Amino acid sequence: MAVEQRPGHDAAGRRFCVVAARFNEPYVRRLVDAALEVLRHRGAAEADLEVIWVPGSFELPLACRWAAASARFDAVLAFGVLIRGETEHFRLVAESATHGLQRVALETGIPVLNGVLATHDADQAAARTGGEVGNRGAEVALAAVQMAQLRPQGVAR
Repeated sequence: MAVEQRPGHDAAGRRFCVVAARFNEPYVRRLVDAALEVLRHRGAAEADLEVIWVPGSFELPLACRWAAASARFDAVLAFGVLIRGETEHFRLVAESATHGLQRVALETGIPVLNGVLATHDADQAAARTGGEVGNRGAEVALAAVQMAQLRPQGVAR
């Protein structure tokens, strides 16, 4: 029979870094607050939580790289909200952030969770940051706890 690993949601003893974009901060703040609430509720101590604010979503991968490379965290959570304007710039930034975050995770071995939302309008952003669709920050935090539990000890430490 195959061995299965199914991590739980116990954050006790784990360290988390939340990296958040200040651009569209009211929406991002909702994501961050929900993530921190989940991490605390799941057992993370205040001393094991750190929040770093960067100018925008484009800057998230580099700040996440610094956090991951510090070997102080079991997982890094990145949050940003991009709302479509008159051009496709929001999509370019979202794709760059996504690729950068994935690269950081693969290169460092530290889980880097992508909480960057690319939305078509403010209504979509509101719906996904505590509105009728829920709060993606809470979902990302639960995934971070699971990934922190799955990460083999000694990797990128």
